[in-house]
Amino acid sequence: VNTLVTTATPFSLLCYESSNASCLRTIYPIPLRVTLYVILGVIIILTVCGNLLVTFSVAYFKQLHTPTNYLIFSLAVSDLLLGIIVMFPFTIRFVETCWYFGDFYCKVYMSSDVTLCTASILNLSFISVDRYYAVCQPLLYRRKISVNVVLIMILICWSISVVVGFGIVFLKLNILGVEEFYYNHVVCEGGCVLFQNGVSSTVFTVISFYMPGIIMVGVYLKIFLVAQTQFRSIQNAGCVNSVKISNTSQTKATKTLAIVMGDFLCFWSPFYSIPPESFETLLLLGYLNSTVNPIIYAFFYSWFRKAFRLLTSGNIFKSDISETILSTE
Repeated sequence: VNTLVTTATPFSLLCYESSNASCLRTIYPIPLRVTLYVILGVIIILTVCGNLLVTFSVAYFKQLHTPTNYLIFSLAVSDLLLGIIVMFPFTIRFVETCWYFGDFYCKVYMSSDVTLCTASILNLSFISVDRYYAVCQPLLYRRKISVNVVLIMILICWSISVVVGFGIVFLKLNILGVEEFYYNHVVCEGGCVLFQNGVSSTVFTVISFYMPGIIMVGVYLKIFLVAQTQFRSIQNAGCVNSVKISNTSQTKATKTLAIVMGDFLCFWSPFYSIPPESFETLLLLGYLNSTVNPIIYAFFYSWFRKAFRLLTSGNIFKSDISETILSTE
């Protein structure tokens, strides 16, 4: 086998040679496997480290204890957990084309995948609500979007996500009505892919992706139309600089979070929209969304860049810098 592995073309064996119920395994050439491990390993490290930095920054620096940032914190937690719980075993399965972590962890892995994807889009939905009130109804914002309200949003988001993700897999709702076909023609030892019947797939896709996605796009379009109207009104009225600065700050934050939303839709739309002939590749594309989010924060948020410098410089270990002003925006 070792001689064959070095050949230039992939070939197939069984994941478990001693089992008649084993899945087929595709053996890729060693240079390709090493390259894939390096690339995917770097992606996992960037995902974990980037989102860990976001979560720690929001939790540690008191200036960042705001309703909007708590929602960003929740989104970063879902991306962080995806990198730790899902992307690592996915990488091994993607390269080795077999699942070697057992049946129970396969269920946990699939449940976590669905849970964290659902949590991401629900977090983004609540972020769009936060931005709507911040830009469209600024006088009501502090009353409508308090810390307690945001904590309730986060609780609802994660409760729904966990119920959907773990309920589908552990209650076997994904194979309801097609159990015989699944066990006779799909399942095999060394495989771990979430199989869904037609009804389950359609309902999950509509509820967990298309419906929230359409609502978010509509909300952000409304926000930008209102923001443009407000900006023209401020210019015509010649308002004081503080009002202009406040409006500019809210608009910038809204644009940044709209980019995060657009980023999510772009990375995940192929997986939900295109019949996945290359299922694993489209799934990997969706996972890359969790890698890119912290990069967006770093590019657009000065507080993120300053927090990064403070944390990586080691100042946090020398003294309490939680009161540091990270941004005047």
